Amino acid sequence: MLLTVLMVLDALVALVLIASVLGQEAKSDGMGGLAGGQETVFSGKARGMDALLARVTVVFGVLFAVITVIIAKLTN
Repeated sequence: MLLTVLMVLDALVALVLIASVLGQEAKSDGMGGLAGGQETVFSGKARGMDALLARVTVVFGVLFAVITVIIAKLTN
């Protein structure tokens, strides 16, 4: 029962994580940014909705990792 609940919760967290990543604006020129493009991933500060989505991404990423490790421990 607990394992099933954790798996469903993990799937829901994964969906929110995917949505939060896709909702963010692009912050670089892709692979071209590695060669010294004008804007890099770590330049500038996120504001407004981007800042909120960045925080949501971090929180749900950590939550996803923790739940996944718990599921792995319970299955072994």
